[in-house]
Amino acid sequence: MEPNAPHESDKTQTSVKRHSKTRLIIQACFAALSNGYIKGFTTGRIFEGATKYVCVPGMNCYSCPGALGSCPIGALQATLNSWDYKVSMYVVGILVVFGTFLGRFVCGFLCPFGLIQDLLFKIPFVKKIRRLPGEKALRWLRFVFLGIFVIILPMFVEDFMGMSEPWFCKWICPVGTLEGGIPLVLLNSAMRSAAGFLFKWKLVILIVILLSSIVIYRPFCRYFCPLGAIYGIFNKISFYRLRVDPTKCTKCGTCQKVCKLDIEVFKNPDSMDCIRCGDCKTACPHKAIY
Repeated sequence: MEPNAPHESDKTQTSVKRHSKTRLIIQACFAALSNGYIKGFTTGRIFEGATKYVCVPGMNCYSCPGALGSCPIGALQATLNSWDYKVSMYVVGILVVFGTFLGRFVCGFLCPFGLIQDLLFKIPFVKKIRRLPGEKALRWLRFVFLGIFVIILPMFVEDFMGMSEPWFCKWICPVGTLEGGIPLVLLNSAMRSAAGFLFKWKLVILIVILLSSIVIYRPFCRYFCPLGAIYGIFNKISFYRLRVDPTKCTKCGTCQKVCKLDIEVFKNPDSMDCIRCGDCKTACPHKAIY
């Protein structure tokens, strides 16, 4: 058996690479589909058609010149800080539907910002970091951002006119900076002259996230994304989920080794951190994951 081990390892690596390439193609196609308003990129103006009332599954900024739909997190904040509504059953319903059917499969296959982080992680570097010190605690940060910046502050902190702000989108979200802020500032002279401290602050956040993505797999998804926090809650009950066949699983650890998020899939296939990329299923030598 020993002489065959390298051969089996090579076959596994080839299968995982082929699967990853297929996933990248799906991600790229969905990103192009959800940002297909080409005219916006030439005029520096965002699309305002009827589809903007529809939420796309992943993080995709409303203000991106090419965006044909709305980001669920932005839409949720827009209703939480509104005069007329304090909660939108439409937005909540959309999140529940996507979560119930797909869980964090959305993060792995349908999120444009996830695609950007995946591509950056492919850049060669001296050493890739699998986990940071205090990793378990850090992964709960995305729930802090969800609770405080997406829900509590927009609902309860108001100005003298009784209006609140979309706190997460305005002060933190690197997706909005990359997809909306930078293109609009470059293409629209009025936006360029209005860019000040806030734009520079968010640009720093974006640069830190992008540079971190070269050495840490999906740092925004791991630690900051409130949408990933919501979908992660659904991982245990979503229609699309992973199962491990205990009669086939030998706990060899191959699934954890290929998992870029360092999840012990054989112990916890429904982890809230799992983005359902499918690498573990492809790599499992015993076909125990299904």
